[in-house]
Parts: sequence; structure tokens; C-alpha cells
Amino acid sequence: MKFPRTYRLEEIAELLGVSFVGENSFPVLGINEIHVVEPGDIVFVDHPKYYQKALDSKATIVLINKEVSCPEGKALLISDDPFRDFNRLTAHFKPFRAANAQIDPSATIGEGTVIQPGVFIGKNVEIGKDCIIHPNVVIQDSCILGDRVVVQSGTIIGSDAFYYKNRPQGYDRLLSGGRVILEDEVELGALCSIDRGVSGDTRIGKGSKLDNQIQVGHDTVIGKKCLIASQTGIAGCVVIEDEVTIWGQVGITSAIRIGAKAVLWGQAGVSKSLEGGKGYFGSPAMEAREHLKQLAVIRQMPEIVKQIKKQ
Repeated sequence: MKFPRTYRLEEIAELLGVSFVGENSFPVLGINEIHVVEPGDIVFVDHPKYYQKALDSKATIVLINKEVSCPEGKALLISDDPFRDFNRLTAHFKPFRAANAQIDPSATIGEGTVIQPGVFIGKNVEIGKDCIIHPNVVIQDSCILGDRVVVQSGTIIGSDAFYYKNRPQGYDRLLSGGRVILEDEVELGALCSIDRGVSGDTRIGKGSKLDNQIQVGHDTVIGKKCLIASQTGIAGCVVIEDEVTIWGQVGITSAIRIGAKAVLWGQAGVSKSLEGGKGYFGSPAMEAREHLKQLAVIRQMPEIVKQIKKQ
């Protein structure tokens, strides 16, 4: 998420009421999560286990809860609660504003696009040409749909990320200031939920088709010409490369990569990154050929045991 202009480090420190390490005029361009940070971004870290990862990232400003040695060319914002202060930045630069219209006047809708009754379209939404948005779809603020996109009834585009910090008094939600981007010719089935990025974009690539009742987590990137069947759940920060096929009821854990042209069979449980061009099934998901060999051996076990006892 980029700020509307370049801020000085001291301005951001003053906004948050925190101290800083670095030049007063050090440039600050925006905030982002660690997997999508760029130079000029703020990244937050509040656990010693991840200090070094944050300091070594592309982010040039680290919002951190301990004064540590600052890498050359970077700056620190020292906070007693980086999670809270990251939320404060999101709330300041992307505040929630209640809707006052079914279709916000700031939304742009391309020529030939059909918007069916009951659709909600939020602020600064962009919808391309020749799309069909079926009844009772919700498209939240700042989301972008390309040309010839089809969205079936009841789908929600741009819901908040499922991202919480466990505090003694309860769970504290990380605010979402990102977007959802659907490229040209994407089709979404009924009752899908596509979460917006926390600070970046959740993206579904050109020509991909999603069935009914699919969950796509925050900041996930789905490539071009993917097919995803119903009741699949994809966690946040997943990368699914081009032309991947995912059959029904597959579950995919966060922050992993599925290689191009992989095929995930129904009810697979994916807990780690998978190479492209292969089929997988089972939980945890394994390459199909290897898994089938193991199952064949298991089926032969009773006969093997009998032969051993005869000896």
C-alpha cells in the first residue's frame, strides 16, 4: 500500500508517537507485508525470531519493538507494539468509510457490463467492459475487475483478511488496506469469498475459472488459466502458478507455492510447496505416482503377512 505522497521518517514517527533511528528526512513511501515489500516500504516485526528476516528484507524502514543495529541504507521505527502501530498506519491512510449508496458514485463501470439487481459496489472500484455481475454480489472498496469477468450470485470480493494477534484480552485483528484484482476473463462461481490483501493485492490471473464456494485468502496470487473446483480453501500469501488444476475440497496452507500445471486431486491437503507438472493427492499431499505405489504395497500387506507366517 503506497502513501499519497513521500513522507519523511520523522513525520511517520510523529504520527505514531515513536522514536526512530535514521535521518529525519529518510523517505517513506508506504507499508507492506514482508513477502511483498519494496524499497521505501515499512514492514513490521514484533518477534525476535523474525527480526533478521525483516531487517534483511527489501523494506527500507522496519517498525520493530527493540532497538537493534540498523542496516546501512535503512531506518528503524522503535515501537512498544508494532502490530498496533501498523494498524494505525492502515487506519490513517486507508480509513474505513461507511457506504452511502448501493453503487458508489466513484466506481467506474465499463461499456457493455451488466450489473444485476442487488449488487453492492464500493468506493473506487473499477470494472471493465462486457462483464456480468450477478445478483447480490459484493465488491468492496478499491477492487479492480478486468474485461469479460463473470461473477455469480452471492460472491464477495474484497472481504477482510483472516489475520489476528492473540492478546490476553482476546484476538486483535490486523486491518486490511489492500485490494483484489481479477484480470480479464476471470469467472467466479456462486458464494465465493476472495479476501483483499492486508497491504498489497490478492490477484487472480487472466482466464482462471473458480467454481462455487471457494475461499481465497489475503495476498494470494493465482496465475493464468487455472481451474479450481468447489469447496477449495486457499490460505493467505499462497502463489499458484499458471494452468494449475485444483479439484474439490482441497485445502492449501499459507505462504507456499504450487508450480505451473500441477494437478491437485480432490480432498488433497497441501502443507508444503509442490513442483509443477505433476499430480498430487492425499493429506499431506504427495505425488500421485508415489502415493499409488505406497497404497498398492499396503493392499498387499495381508498376503505378505500370511506368507511370512507360513515360513
